[in-house]
Amino acid sequence: MFHWLRNHRWKEILKEPFPVKWREILKERVTHYSFLNSDEKIYLEQLVQVFIAEKNFEGCNGLEITDEIRVVISSEACLLILGLPHDLFRKLVTILVYPLTVVTPPSKVGVFTQGPLLEQPRTAISGQAFRRGPVILVWDAVKRGARHPEFGHNVVYHEFAHLLDMLDGTADGTPELHSQDQYRMWAKIFSKEFLDLRRKSKKGKKTFLDPYGAKNEAEFFAVATEFFFDKPVKMQKTHKALYDVLAGFYL
Repeated sequence: MFHWLRNHRWKEILKEPFPVKWREILKERVTHYSFLNSDEKIYLEQLVQVFIAEKNFEGCNGLEITDEIRVVISSEACLLILGLPHDLFRKLVTILVYPLTVVTPPSKVGVFTQGPLLEQPRTAISGQAFRRGPVILVWDAVKRGARHPEFGHNVVYHEFAHLLDMLDGTADGTPELHSQDQYRMWAKIFSKEFLDLRRKSKKGKKTFLDPYGAKNEAEFFAVATEFFFDKPVKMQKTHKALYDVLAGFYL
């Protein structure tokens, strides 16, 4: 019943043509859009149209939500699911967008922390995701990542990869996969790559992946996702096994 209602709603949303202004934003602000073929562009636009209709974007610290903010964030979130079921982000309701880096409060249960009340250090973040929402994003970081994939830092890919990871209830660096063979290969390759990154990071060695991925398995998956989408050619050359398991999931 709910599945039918959802599909019916999406069909109603997609009766409206994709706004020309939104397409111009994609062309000018989202570099990855130019890498897609015509069919992929059409499908991405449909995903964006539904995403914007269903999500509540809230500007924080005085930020006014514009079409540019909605379209850029939505397109990058939906790029992750071009090859996945189109409703994976259906439970997300709210996206909080800050203009600049957010400093989390030291010990506050609510937006920034979950679980028991523990003393936490103040931390500067450019994004954060929770299993039941919201997703927190910093617009300054979002627009920079969208225009410059060569940097390998994309906060939207990173935080929405966390959402995909948490669909099975845990943030452990392993999203819901398609088969037992895929789970076995994922565990083998990700464990090896994660430990290698952690070892090299501790020794101060230069690494292809951002050393932040050595923090834990969940962050490794999110960082690997950023590089998979932003630097696929180099990843395929330097970390082929990791690229292949990510391609088996995303593509």
